[in-house]
Amino acid sequence: MSQPNVSKPHYLKASPFTVRMNSVIGRLARHGVSLLGSAELSVPGRKSGRMQRIPVNPHTYQGSQYLVSARGHSQWVRNMRVAGAGELRVGRKIRAFTATEIPDSEKLPILRAYLERWGWEVNQYFQGVTAKSSDEEIIAAAPDHPVFLIRTDS
Repeated sequence: MSQPNVSKPHYLKASPFTVRMNSVIGRLARHGVSLLGSAELSVPGRKSGRMQRIPVNPHTYQGSQYLVSARGHSQWVRNMRVAGAGELRVGRKIRAFTATEIPDSEKLPILRAYLERWGWEVNQYFQGVTAKSSDEEIIAAAPDHPVFLIRTDS
């Protein structure tokens, strides 16, 4: 199993505009409005233990559901690695899940499908890698984009 890039984790910090937009999208999800399948992710903070919330785009690939971090090794990723579980919320529907991080060597088809579905929104975070990029280019980008297989309780 390949390890995440721990020497200098890749992370693209959100702009103030993106932070505001994420707040709006998260609030909408909390109130039952999902934009193109978005949901609010809640994961316990690895230090505080308090639930941290962020909007995400759960991605379905070959019947399984995944969370992909387009921005890289973000706080929610670090929290998920410790917690191994979280919740996805849209309105009153809350789905608890367990999460398993996918090794870099297995990410290629998941990332390609993710970029096909969400590229219009996330291409800027993949530094030129798109769904049409070669396998080698996507494989090279894989360590910068953690992917978690999620299994819901319901």
